[in-house]
Amino acid sequence: MLYEILLADLTTELPSAVRLQSLVRTLREHFRCGAVCLLKLQEEVLSPVAVEGLVREALGRRFVVAQHPRLAAILASRSTVAFPPDSTLPDPYDGLLEHHVGEALPVHDCMGISLYLEGDLWGALTLDALEAGTFDQDAREQLQRLALTVEAAVRVTRLEQDIRGLRLARQDAPALQSERMEGEILGQSAQLKRLLQELDLVADSELPVLLTGETGVGKDLFARRLHQKSRRRDRPLVQVNCAALPESLAESELFGHVKGAFSGAGNARPGRFEAADGGTLFLDEVGELPLGIQAKLLRTLQNGEIQRLGEDEPRKVNVRVIAATNRQLHDSVRDGHFRADLYHRLSVYPVPIPPLRERGSDVLVLAGHFLELNRGRLGVRSLRLSPAAEQALCQYGWPGNVRELEHVISRAAIKALGRGAAREDIITLEPELLDLTGDLHRPENNATTPAAAPAGQAPSQPPASLQEATNQAQRQAIEQALNASNRNWAAAARLLEIDPSNLHKLAKRLGMK
Repeated sequence: MLYEILLADLTTELPSAVRLQSLVRTLREHFRCGAVCLLKLQEEVLSPVAVEGLVREALGRRFVVAQHPRLAAILASRSTVAFPPDSTLPDPYDGLLEHHVGEALPVHDCMGISLYLEGDLWGALTLDALEAGTFDQDAREQLQRLALTVEAAVRVTRLEQDIRGLRLARQDAPALQSERMEGEILGQSAQLKRLLQELDLVADSELPVLLTGETGVGKDLFARRLHQKSRRRDRPLVQVNCAALPESLAESELFGHVKGAFSGAGNARPGRFEAADGGTLFLDEVGELPLGIQAKLLRTLQNGEIQRLGEDEPRKVNVRVIAATNRQLHDSVRDGHFRADLYHRLSVYPVPIPPLRERGSDVLVLAGHFLELNRGRLGVRSLRLSPAAEQALCQYGWPGNVRELEHVISRAAIKALGRGAAREDIITLEPELLDLTGDLHRPENNATTPAAAPAGQAPSQPPASLQEATNQAQRQAIEQALNASNRNWAAAARLLEIDPSNLHKLAKRLGMK
């Protein structure tokens, strides 16, 4: 009966993700176990492709094989591998079974099998249970026989994706999943999936793309995806942080210089445009470029030519430009801080990146990724969220987006150890460890208007709070830095020794923009 169900899934026209999810669900019901997970191996890291019976954040976990001896043992064998209930090897899913979210329960029974496609190791299938003795000898033999059916399901999915013409970063890479990039884009929300589909379509064009969005949404990751999905993927991707370019050296950094072009130029040096020739140049924080450099950048975009500092003859370059900013560039154009013609050249295809608060339960998938990273870094057995902590993460506004989430999880893990949690235990992070109750939770409520005094009475003037005094000091420091830098925000940020994007954000919160 089980084989008939699995074969029916193989021969039915189902979306790939649905077929694999149906497969793990059927296996869980048949073996009457707590959880089933299908994992894909790439670069010695196992990534969940389909899970059943695990908490949602498990989808964001990336298991480094060298850090998980059970997974390593499963991959090293062609037969079913089972672990006795009293095994001292830690299980990667300890505390993650969804029907026991409130309990930090270790897995008591576990078995798994490696999966191969066309003779190559593809990944693994794991089954876990809380009740010892769930997987007897008969169950292990069944899993051994079912491995061929699971591999067939994976193979069908790969063929379907090939037929749909999904293009990969490497043409010889396995096609079941998108390639594991440095800084993977994680999430399951419909909004993110639509965005990635749009990016994959525009990646195949040569159009300049302008990525917009708040600080911390990961614009650099989306720029990298655009390059890796483009026809230029085998050529360089060169990233430039425009906010970090000193104004006096910005032209040389972008366009290069000849020997003797300025004091200290002992040798000729190519710029970032020449380094990216044939590939992609990613201009991060492009709104911070000085106006003089903007004019030269515009000429390059128009004519495909650059001119090294101190050189008379222009040079041809073939570069696709992707730009990113957390500023409203049309406002900068209106205020005279950004050239309108350059803005229109860069924003041929604008792509807004949604903030984390608009991506639903993606916050849990990303949290799972950061939990696993910190589990490995800190050398703990298991790191998980309590149900209350999951709820707190989903309700928080995330003004710092994905970057803030990463920092929150890292701090909470260290705090847990600092408060006495043992590394060999299943460590559960509670809401108080996340520390999400500060002023940034609801920034729109930071400023309050005092109530009017009754008629005939003078309004009361309570002493300024510490927060009010801090805000006033910050306003004064920012204003002084702006005056000292001729109202140049990037230069003011350097004087204040903070990131320009954070300066704009702080100024907005303080009512200065």
